[in-house]
Amino acid sequence: MRYALPTLSDETRAKHAAKGWPLALLGSALLLVSGLLSWSYDDRILGDISIRFWPVGVQIMAMVLGALGVAFALMDRGPLRRVGNWLDVALGLRALSTGVLVFVALVLAAIATEAGGLVNVNEGGWIALVGALLMFVGSRFVPQRELGQMHSARIPGWAEILVIALSMAAVLFLAAYLLNQDDAWLFVLGLAFIIALSMGLARSGFFTWFGHVAQRHKHVLTLAAFAVAFLFPFTQNGSDANMSIATQVLIFAATAIGLNIVVGLAGLLDLGYIAFLGSGAYIGAMMSNSAFATIGWKPPFLVTMLIGAIVASIFGLIIGSPTLRVSGDYLAIVTLAFGEIFRLAMFNLDGNNGPKLTNGPNGIPGIPDLQIGSFNFGDTHNVFGIPLGRFSNYYFILLLLIGFIILVFTRLNNSRIGRGWVAIREDERAAEAMGVNVFGLKLLAFAGGAFLAGLAGTIKAHQDSAVSPDQYLFLESAFLLAAVVLGGMGTIAGVLIGATILKLMPEKLRFFSEYRLLLFGLLLVLMMRFRPEGLVASRRRQLEFHDEDESLAEEVEDWHLEDVR
Repeated sequence: MRYALPTLSDETRAKHAAKGWPLALLGSALLLVSGLLSWSYDDRILGDISIRFWPVGVQIMAMVLGALGVAFALMDRGPLRRVGNWLDVALGLRALSTGVLVFVALVLAAIATEAGGLVNVNEGGWIALVGALLMFVGSRFVPQRELGQMHSARIPGWAEILVIALSMAAVLFLAAYLLNQDDAWLFVLGLAFIIALSMGLARSGFFTWFGHVAQRHKHVLTLAAFAVAFLFPFTQNGSDANMSIATQVLIFAATAIGLNIVVGLAGLLDLGYIAFLGSGAYIGAMMSNSAFATIGWKPPFLVTMLIGAIVASIFGLIIGSPTLRVSGDYLAIVTLAFGEIFRLAMFNLDGNNGPKLTNGPNGIPGIPDLQIGSFNFGDTHNVFGIPLGRFSNYYFILLLLIGFIILVFTRLNNSRIGRGWVAIREDERAAEAMGVNVFGLKLLAFAGGAFLAGLAGTIKAHQDSAVSPDQYLFLESAFLLAAVVLGGMGTIAGVLIGATILKLMPEKLRFFSEYRLLLFGLLLVLMMRFRPEGLVASRRRQLEFHDEDESLAEEVEDWHLEDVR
């Protein structure tokens, strides 16, 4: 569904249409040129934006946004009009101009904050502001034209594959750039740039077209995505700080995908899911070679992973069997209680109040790094002259785990079991009337999701070098659920994006430490208002939220027909 802010009437837009296009083009051109000028007198802020004709960081971002604005304008009237016949240029330009205005305002705010006032803004910053304002006003008067169906636009197969490769390369570059920013303002501006760019491309229909291209080249997209993820450590020059964040993101994402089975597919609200990750972590710790381990058996790590996953799935069965007769708020309360029971039980299994398994509140520290064969995950290895440290080693094994979890999720989602889960989520009574084993499938969802979380937990224990009950608070379960809702329930890409946002932003926005929960709350409120289906919505759920949108229904039908072909 395309949401629109309050807009001008069609009559007003038609009356001033002749003025809108030149203003939008002029504003975009000014923004493009501003990147070549000096933005501040102070050369110590934002990567030194005081030099003319030597654009860096923020200036390059402004030039990219300006270039996209010029391209949209030329697609509306100009040599690129043929491409514009397939794109919704007017909506794309309006969304882009809104994002550009916010981006430029943030840049000026950063200069004023870091350099001591707007007096330190140089000519480039003011020209960018003028360009953003002209672009914003002009885009409001650009009329919409009747468009063709974007999904039917075709280019040669090799060109589509090239678009996928270039898109994945851009993702790798932007991820490496953002993680390498120690300046919080540069990180915020990088996010604002990505949001503005994405808004323009999304509203123009480019992502719709890219989705159809990806559908036609599924294997190419999957291979490209994993190639980007594999190459990421090689862009960090041995930085343990960034790779530590990356490993935490992968652990969080792996757990969130397991929760996505329970919440996104089966529609069961689980507020204690962190307990399954914790049970896997404790099994990994108790069977490790730590001096504080409480179990004398030290099997190979792959066996430990399997045992941790099975124990977690048993916990899933234990919590599921007596409670799945209830639903909705009651189920949420029961699962929340289970998460707290697990944490308190780990406190009490200290040899005094119960069996000595977890060492109580002290947990199990000193967990050694994994060693599979002769490969020690704690050692630094050089590949092509690039040092790959401890966290890079764990990153690669977690990447393999994510690949396995994605395979399991995809297979389940496309199977009769997945269709049964969706039927239960939509209408449990109707599903039961049609012969669906409701209780059995609910139990399988709990056990299957817990199994995947347990796998991630066994690796987490070694990566963190310690396990304690304080790591598995209710807040962690809330963040997992937020990642699923924010990214898009029932999708893989959405959950990966949601997990990345919720793990990456707290690390890079530490100067907002007292307001991080407030920012997350506002983000979720805005998502529920403007995009309740999530950032990357499944076609099925998108139509559920916007069943009155006939154009969306036709688009979903086209997707379905393409899937059948």
